[in-house]
Amino acid sequence: MRRVRRPWPAWRSAAFYAGLFVMLAALSGPVDHLAFELFSVHMIQHMLLTVVAAPLLLLGAPVRPLLLGLPAAVRRAIRPLARSGALRGAAHALRSPLVAGILYVGGIYYWHFPRLYDAAVEDPLLHSVEHGWFIASALLFWSVVIDPLPFRSALAYPWRILFLLLAGAAQNTILGGLLSFSTRVLYPHYGTSALTYGIDPLTDQKTGGALMWVPGDLVFLGAASACFFLFLREEERTQERTERRA
Repeated sequence: MRRVRRPWPAWRSAAFYAGLFVMLAALSGPVDHLAFELFSVHMIQHMLLTVVAAPLLLLGAPVRPLLLGLPAAVRRAIRPLARSGALRGAAHALRSPLVAGILYVGGIYYWHFPRLYDAAVEDPLLHSVEHGWFIASALLFWSVVIDPLPFRSALAYPWRILFLLLAGAAQNTILGGLLSFSTRVLYPHYGTSALTYGIDPLTDQKTGGALMWVPGDLVFLGAASACFFLFLREEERTQERTERRA
């Protein structure tokens, strides 16, 4: 951060380190242990990774400080890659709203198919792949909404709001509602493990669905509200520049 030419905002550093802390808390300690036993805690783990840690990391705008923190020899070695048209084109394509939305939403639904979900819980390697997918796709999703400096989002603020409501809150409500209102246990792995804690497996599943539904939607709606106020501020500044020219 000392190598960045402009003064570095303290809130960005706080957001980045908070994102790292949330990720560490989700993937270790009691959360990770209980996620194997309780579906509701497993859902908390996934929500921490996708709707808390990912946006915090991007709000920290870590790209420039991390690159400047590398040894000079390493920076010289990766500079041609950063200037590669093919690499920049691939990154731009992955960060397009359609691709990022499909990877994020499609991944969430795909990994929640009962057989795959149970297999991921019981296989450590597959579980790591699942978490890696959630983190990577969530970073792509939120990069459409948050300007991960030095990159910019391709969407204007009104379209970001629509993206958050459709690809974020809407799909979150559908899947969370399906889990909350299901009348049978969808994941056999948790059909027995929850009983060791004196919790009915169906209640555990409904709780997990509600946790995905309500807190998740609050995050997406909060982000949409922030985009709305940023849009108003942008319009106000545009109006001020127009008046000064006049």
